[in-house]
Amino acid sequence: MPPAIHPTAELTAHARSSIEPFLRAAVDALPPRMRLVAGYHLGWWDPDNSPASALPPRKAVRPAFVLASARAVGDAPAEEVLSTAAAVELVHNFTLLHDDVMDRDRLRRHRPTAWTIFGTADALLAGDALQAAAFPLVGPVGIEGSTRLAACVAELCEGQHADLAFENLDEVSLESCLAMAEAKTGALLGCACALGALTAGAPPETVDALDRFGRAVGLAFQLTDDLLGIWGTQDRTGKPVGADLAARKKSLPVVAALNSGTTAGRLLRSRYRSDSSAGPEELAHLVEQAGGRAWATNHAAAQRDRSTKLLTDLMNERAGRELRALATAIAGRER
Repeated sequence: MPPAIHPTAELTAHARSSIEPFLRAAVDALPPRMRLVAGYHLGWWDPDNSPASALPPRKAVRPAFVLASARAVGDAPAEEVLSTAAAVELVHNFTLLHDDVMDRDRLRRHRPTAWTIFGTADALLAGDALQAAAFPLVGPVGIEGSTRLAACVAELCEGQHADLAFENLDEVSLESCLAMAEAKTGALLGCACALGALTAGAPPETVDALDRFGRAVGLAFQLTDDLLGIWGTQDRTGKPVGADLAARKKSLPVVAALNSGTTAGRLLRSRYRSDSSAGPEELAHLVEQAGGRAWATNHAAAQRDRSTKLLTDLMNERAGRELRALATAIAGRER
């Protein structure tokens, strides 16, 4: 394995540069049209196949968790760890291509999303191709790794289905929304940590514990992301702020507000119907007045504390240093 590195920016930058050859090889092997769409989505080239203008670098958070988990629990051949990390990144980008279509998002990383350039069908097919390309890369960790990744993909689909279904429901419980967020976001971070541990030959109980750790981090991340989606800036998110409110998405702060039993929560419920003319600013104000912002902030902190305890119980501070740094960064403390 490569030597341990720190701080967080170096962890993600190292992961990003280290898996790049694996990603390039996987995308280059795709059929020409799928290759063009996938490479555009990944920021490598423009629609005409010319080199892309400078873009903010991909975060590579999930591959970084694979690498950090492998280092934390043992030693593994670098090629196997990097190949597995690239597989996780390919699955992540499969979900992004599909999510952009389903959510009708028009911007990602400050430029038009793939479906707006190449059409819905090609964007979906490129996502499918990236998912297919992931499984040969996770082969070094054997059937258990492939089985875990396949189960994770099914869970991601379940989470996305629930997220979309909530838009058409008048009543969504906070418990259901939390389960959706864990499936949609926590599952892949948990899988990333588990796969990293598998490459290092960790025992099953350690693999499962790191899966739980990643899920807790993922839920904290989703809460923070939902907060930024309402009260952040486009410079920080790369997407129009308030878009989820305009689309009447039932994010975690919104569902907390809708279930608050407050006057503001009841008013939000009436304003949140699809035929309401209420704009994002008014809706954001009602979510905050009903306690949705405070609840999401506090619950994100609780999930960060839970992830810290899971890691502390599993390994000493030195071994878990990189995982703790990554969790702190993406779960909101460095935002």
